Amino acid sequence: MAIESVNPATGERLLSFDALTAGELDGKLARAAQAFASYRHTSYAERAGWLHRAADLLDEEAGELGRLATLEMGKTLASAVAEVHKSAKGCRWYADHGEEMLADEPWPIDGARVFTRYEPLGPVLAVMPWNFPYWQVFRFAAPALMAGNAGLLKHASNVPQCALKIEDVLQRAGFAEGVFQTLLIPSSAVKGVIEDDRVRAVTLTGSEPAGRQVAATAGGAVKPSVLELGGADPFIVMPSADVEEAAKQAVASRMLNNGQSCVNAKRFLLHESIADEFLRHMVARMEALKIGDPMADDTDLGPLSSADAVKTLDQQVRDTVEAGADVLTGGTPLDGPGHFYPPTVLANIPDGSPGHHEEFFGPVALVWRVSSTDEAVRVANDSPFGLSGSAWTTDEAEQEKFVAEVDTGMMYVNKFTESTPEVPFGGTRNSGYGRELAAFGPRSFVNPKTVWVQGK
Repeated sequence: MAIESVNPATGERLLSFDALTAGELDGKLARAAQAFASYRHTSYAERAGWLHRAADLLDEEAGELGRLATLEMGKTLASAVAEVHKSAKGCRWYADHGEEMLADEPWPIDGARVFTRYEPLGPVLAVMPWNFPYWQVFRFAAPALMAGNAGLLKHASNVPQCALKIEDVLQRAGFAEGVFQTLLIPSSAVKGVIEDDRVRAVTLTGSEPAGRQVAATAGGAVKPSVLELGGADPFIVMPSADVEEAAKQAVASRMLNNGQSCVNAKRFLLHESIADEFLRHMVARMEALKIGDPMADDTDLGPLSSADAVKTLDQQVRDTVEAGADVLTGGTPLDGPGHFYPPTVLANIPDGSPGHHEEFFGPVALVWRVSSTDEAVRVANDSPFGLSGSAWTTDEAEQEKFVAEVDTGMMYVNKFTESTPEVPFGGTRNSGYGRELAAFGPRSFVNPKTVWVQGK
């Protein structure tokens, strides 16, 4: 089977890679287990040094690495370069803070020295998506490597060059051969890798169906897993908000990464008293965005990742409109070459339509009008997902209500959701389980061993 790299802005095939044979895959798993056996005994200072060097390489080569991401998955070059620098920041943050997060944790027991020691589990499989081809990987790899684990990366099949570059950067940074490896394998091979005794845990960021399959396999093999799946994040705007500023931030959040992020604001819940004003600002800003070559400095919105992505999004929009939604702008795929979809706003989303219960992975905003905070909470929670959300209000009682009652893994007030190494990241319900980043990052794949030493 060939794994192909295709430029979504032009449809041009860039490179083709042969998937690993069964024997080659077995060799990589054996190498990971062998490397872990010695790597687990390295010091935190050594691991931190290698992560700092990886960060330096990422910063030094951000232009080249960013261009590669833009070629393979279509995000604007400016955002791709920023993503590489963000990955460098993540490496440095865990290099500087990982040891304290993994230090022995004492427990007060009279007559004994009792503590928890955080020991690495072994090779961890990371099944990662294409939308943030560097940051998604490094937000797993930096804490996992700091904890003493080995990493195995099954990256999305449309970003093989990015995947290989990540392995290259980590090896040049000083990590021993086998400590982090890219596996160029099809999705059909993932089940066997998870079930292999040499692999001790798995983390996945991706779709809900993929998450269910990985969770079932990991559960059957009695191995821990972390899942970060889809999101249909609510963006609630109440009358006390600065409506124009909220609309500006709404467009920025929805268009982030060409509209292809799990934590994009996707469902806009507008109090009826400010809805018309907000939509005027939103639609004007959407229509002012420049669509085109993601390599160009003045491009605001690049292509979707593939022709299938455009087809799926277009079908969702058409089905939602046929069910009764109103199109305020956009709504029709753009002519090729390339896989472009315009900024789109759909209002008055009908119950039961795709807009009501599905994730739209592209530059489409879905709008509801609400009459109260209670209705805003009800609509926000009327979704199978629970990744994150934001509320825009200066009223402290309203802020507390949204924080307490909106059922998400993350809730931001007067700011849209982001991922940063200092703060835990993850969702609830069909958006997955477990947490990444902050102290959860290095502690997600460790054995918290209880140690009891009697006597003082």
